[in-house]
Amino acid sequence: MKIKHVEAIPLVRQLESVFQGGTYKITSRNTIVTRVELENGILGETFGGDEDQYQFDVCRVVNDIYRPLLVGSDIRDLEANWGRLWNTRVDLNNRGIHTLDLAKHCVLTQAIAAVDNASWDALGKYLNQPVYKLLGGYRECVPVLAIGGYVMAGKTLADLAGEIEYYKAHGIFGMKLKVGHLSVEEDIERTRLARKVGGPTFHLCTDSNQAWRTDEAMTFARGVLDLNLAWLEEPVRWYEQIEGNARLRSLGIPVTAGQGEISRHGCRDLIVRGAVDILNVDVTIAAGVTEWRRIAAMAHGFGVRMAHHEEPQIALHLLAGAPNGLLVEIFPNYQRDPMWFDLPEQQPAIKDGVMLLPDGPGFGMPLRQDTIEKWRAAF
Repeated sequence: MKIKHVEAIPLVRQLESVFQGGTYKITSRNTIVTRVELENGILGETFGGDEDQYQFDVCRVVNDIYRPLLVGSDIRDLEANWGRLWNTRVDLNNRGIHTLDLAKHCVLTQAIAAVDNASWDALGKYLNQPVYKLLGGYRECVPVLAIGGYVMAGKTLADLAGEIEYYKAHGIFGMKLKVGHLSVEEDIERTRLARKVGGPTFHLCTDSNQAWRTDEAMTFARGVLDLNLAWLEEPVRWYEQIEGNARLRSLGIPVTAGQGEISRHGCRDLIVRGAVDILNVDVTIAAGVTEWRRIAAMAHGFGVRMAHHEEPQIALHLLAGAPNGLLVEIFPNYQRDPMWFDLPEQQPAIKDGVMLLPDGPGFGMPLRQDTIEKWRAAF
C-alpha cells in the first residue's frame, strides 16, 4: 500500500483544424499522464488537463518536488498526502501580485490534481473498487452532453444543424453551444436554430467563455429567454463574474461558472454571493478529486448543482458519486479531442442519453501505452 514512484508525462498533439470559442482558439490537444506506482505493483494511471503554456512546469513540479514528498506514503492516506502537497511552499518566483501570480498558483493546483487523481485510481485498484463507489455510488449512469458549435472557417448554419442531428442520432442528451466569438445577434440566431433542430427536450445550453460584458450577456439572455435553455455558462468577463452573473440569474436562466477556479475558496465566493446555480469546476485544474468532493459537498449545502468542465474519464466518477451531480461533457468530434478516442483502451458506453459507469477498479479506463509513447513530449 506504500507509494513507490510518481511520474508525470506530458503529451502534445497538434490538431488538424482550428476550433474557435468565445475568447480563445484550440490548435493542439495537450494532456498529462500521471502514474502512481505502489510497492505491491499496483499502478494508478490517469490522464487529464488541456494545459498548453505551463504543461511542462506542471510536470516538473510533480516529478521534482512532489515525488519525494509522497514516496513511502500510504496510498490510503489521501487527505494527509493531499495536505502535504498543498502546504508545501514551492518557489515559482511569485511576487505577491494576485493577477500576475494566479497562473503560477494554478501550476501547483494542476500538479496536485495530477498526483491526487492518479492516487485515487491506485486506491481503487488496491481496494478493487471503482472510484465512484468510493465516493458514495449515488448513481450508475450520468447524462452526457456534447461540447460543440465551434466557430470554424466555412462553417454554416446548415453545418450546425447537421452537427446537432449527429448528436441526437448517437444518443447524446444535449449540447453546449459555443457562443461569444460572433456578434450577440448572430449568436441569438444560432441558439434559436439549435433549439429548433434539437427539439424541446434537447438539453441545450450556451458557453461564451467569459466573452461578454454584462450588458451584452443580458441582451443575449433576453433574446433566448423563451428557449428554455439549461444554462448560460461563463456568460460575462472575468472581472464581472460575481455581480454580472447575479444580474443574469434574475432573468430566470440558470448560470454556470467555476471552471476558472482553482480551489474551493474561489468556488465558495461564487456560491455565497449568489453568482451561480451550477458549478463546473474542473478536477484536473482545481487540485484533484480530494478537493473536488469538498467543493461538491459545500455546493450541495447551498442547493448548487455540480457539472464539470470536460475530462469525462474522471468527471464521470465524480458526478456519479455526488448527489448534486448533473451531467458529464464529451467532445464527440475526433478532430477536436483525439486523445479521448485514442488514449483509453475503451470509452464508457453511451446509451439513451447517458454514459454508463465502467465496472473496473479505479477509474476503470486503462490507457494505451503505445499512444502515450507516440505523443510523449521531451522536456
